[in-house]
Amino acid sequence: MKKIRLVLTIFISLVLIGIFVRYFVAIERIDAGCVGIKVNLVGNNRGVDEITEVTGWVLYMPLFTQIHEFPIFTQVKDYESFHINAKDGSEFSVDPTFSYYVDRNKVPVMFSQYRRSLKELENTYIRNVIMDSYRIVANQFPSDSLISNRQQFETKVQNMLQDELSKEGFIFQQLTSNLTAPQSLKDAIDAKNRTTQEAYQAENKLKQAEAEAKAKIIAAEAEKKANDLKASALTPLIIQQMYIEKWDGKLPQYGEVPRLFKDISKN
Repeated sequence: MKKIRLVLTIFISLVLIGIFVRYFVAIERIDAGCVGIKVNLVGNNRGVDEITEVTGWVLYMPLFTQIHEFPIFTQVKDYESFHINAKDGSEFSVDPTFSYYVDRNKVPVMFSQYRRSLKELENTYIRNVIMDSYRIVANQFPSDSLISNRQQFETKVQNMLQDELSKEGFIFQQLTSNLTAPQSLKDAIDAKNRTTQEAYQAENKLKQAEAEAKAKIIAAEAEKKANDLKASALTPLIIQQMYIEKWDGKLPQYGEVPRLFKDISKN
């Protein structure tokens, strides 16, 4: 009988200890790179405590207190693509990848305001800010300008994101847009580029033809001047000299000996 009472006493004690540990005492380890948030569930101080727990082991009472972990190291979120409209109504696709981290000093206020985990905030608040920033900025650019000034477009989006998210404690690091134009606009741009290229080639051919024609005219004028110069230089004495240089010294054996040169002394 005594043994049964002893076993029953031990069993009840263990159950009471287990209940006490489960609801009144708990210990949790806050990982490095995270901030522990203590939330009071009862009393006048219900809500997020002003004290932010540092990394390490934290002792608390689960029945009256909750501990939440908020990572403060760099987070990278790859969002699903969505559509935005340019100023003229053309629809573009954006597939953003966003990296950021959380300001540890603003974690208590952030959790008090949203009461959500960081992953939940990525898919709600942060996603909405990113989409709104893209849509607002895209509406400032016509389609062709959005393509030709893509860097300026992304810089404006990043500046808007940085200003908006920093107010809530999210520190912007990097954003990749992966902006894609509609196929119809791509085809129109390709056709325009081909037309421009063809016009440029035709202009080059025309310039080349004009240059070749001018070169021929210049060559013909030079040749004419050279011929005129040669003709003016062929005086009777020079012609006689040329005959002499070409003559082999032989006279015809039959018939009348031709008169080769005019007697220029009688002129």
